[in-house]
Amino acid sequence: MSRFKARLVRRPYVAPGDWAHGLHPVLARVYAMRGAASLEQARPKLAHLHPPETMGGLDAATALLADAIAADAHIVVVGDFDCDGATACAVGVRGLRLLGARRVSYAVPNRIVHGYGLTPAMVDEIAPMAPDLVVTVDHGIACHAGVSAAKARGWKVLVTDHHLPGEALPPADAIVDPNVRGDGFASKALAGVGVIFYVLLALRRHLRDRGAFPDGEPDLSRLLDLVTVGTVADLVPLDANNRALVAAGLRRMRAGQACAGLRALAEVAQRDLARLSASDIGYAIAPRINAAGRLEDMSLGIECLLSDELPQAREIAHLLNEINGERRAVQQQMVDEAERALSRVTLPDGDLPPTICLFDAEWHPGVVGLVASKIKERLHRPVVAFAPAAPGSSMLRGSARSIPGFHIRDALAMVASRRPSLIERFGGHAMAAGLSLPAAHFEAFAAELHDAAVGALTPDLLQAEVLSDGELAPGELGRACAEAIRDGGPWGQAFPEPHFDGEFQVLSTRVVGQRHLRMELGLGALRLNAIEFGGASEPPGARVRIAYRLEPDDYRGGDAFQLVVVHREPA
Repeated sequence: MSRFKARLVRRPYVAPGDWAHGLHPVLARVYAMRGAASLEQARPKLAHLHPPETMGGLDAATALLADAIAADAHIVVVGDFDCDGATACAVGVRGLRLLGARRVSYAVPNRIVHGYGLTPAMVDEIAPMAPDLVVTVDHGIACHAGVSAAKARGWKVLVTDHHLPGEALPPADAIVDPNVRGDGFASKALAGVGVIFYVLLALRRHLRDRGAFPDGEPDLSRLLDLVTVGTVADLVPLDANNRALVAAGLRRMRAGQACAGLRALAEVAQRDLARLSASDIGYAIAPRINAAGRLEDMSLGIECLLSDELPQAREIAHLLNEINGERRAVQQQMVDEAERALSRVTLPDGDLPPTICLFDAEWHPGVVGLVASKIKERLHRPVVAFAPAAPGSSMLRGSARSIPGFHIRDALAMVASRRPSLIERFGGHAMAAGLSLPAAHFEAFAAELHDAAVGALTPDLLQAEVLSDGELAPGELGRACAEAIRDGGPWGQAFPEPHFDGEFQVLSTRVVGQRHLRMELGLGALRLNAIEFGGASEPPGARVRIAYRLEPDDYRGGDAFQLVVVHREPA
């Protein structure tokens, strides 16, 4: 199904500055067109990280943790059921143990049983563990009731999060969240795993000042592989600070220094760690971790990341791989049903409304986010997909995905302010959010979200664009350029992977995997291999204009490369 056509737009050309000798000229152009004026700006290093002391709440947090370690208190790290939450949990547990904590456990909610985050139900679940200190990772800033329930039991609570706070903060003993109003930390784009890593950096300094490391301080860079995976998986903007973290983690993994769990996950995903890229993490490793939280229990994913024994990690990774296969089947069925349901939201003139809300009583709450993302990509509109919170439940869990220019979390806040009783709870970011509401409120919510979006979603915002870095000359279309681009990242949100465009003759086509289109394209004397995933339903004409990624073709090896088509139109 395709209800809109993207517009191919070239980025404004920016002449490269005085780059280091040996940098591929295409990469220099790409960096300059992303605002980097030097190699240092394009490839920031760990030495360029914003210092931890500029983040609010760290003094209280590190004092709380240091006292707990000194008292041999029981610290329970409470994770979340997505990849960012799982990696943050593993970083918290591993990091606290490295820094001397002897009694560290973890817990993670089941989305169907406990709901999102530190809820009162989750507090009841971990009560038998008798924690002295609860540390939330990748959640907590909106968990007022859960934090209150934990405090009522006499536990200390440290909230570490990166989500946007509401008007009031939860009654925790300490809160670390760079998005709390007035926080002076220069980067607001840290993922949850990045926030807990910063907490550990500050804690190490605090303990160092206490003289806790007479034999040398622990090396927290050992955690950067997990920080990288969680940061990439959560689709946070890869600003300079995040790029420094992700690049350092990728270097460690490529050098064979990944933890056993990530090594095992790369194996089952058939990815070569020596050539791992951020896209490999996003499309192959992260989904296998996420699958545990979507259909099963995220504890399985966290156990994989905490394992230090490769045989055990491989066993868990194979289970995660099987669950991910099941997740893909469930997702495809739900997406197919969502596409059929769109006929019920089409306006009388045949157009689509500015926002799409979908619900099916048979959908799985762990997969609605993926459905919302797929439909959003196809329609270029904010989409909210709902499923029952549990089989037969009268409560719905919704997952929202938005488009550039429309802040979905702020839109939910607007709906909540207009109709305070409509939404039970919500939270999230500009591009993604989650919410809960009674099933009886679905239609009213859809109408309110539509009203909130009508003025904000202008025709320009609803016109999808594919941004291109321009044409590549025939001499630039080769393996060397493809490898330079692959290794020139990390690429991701706010620092996008390069796309190029050009007109080509279509020499031959064939369908592969039932849905994908393999093409041989001609450009003068060149014969180029190209693939368009999902493109088999629309055969091309004799000439095409495409936007594409240039990638090494490791399957064929040698000097092979290919064009991965992301946009196609008649020439």
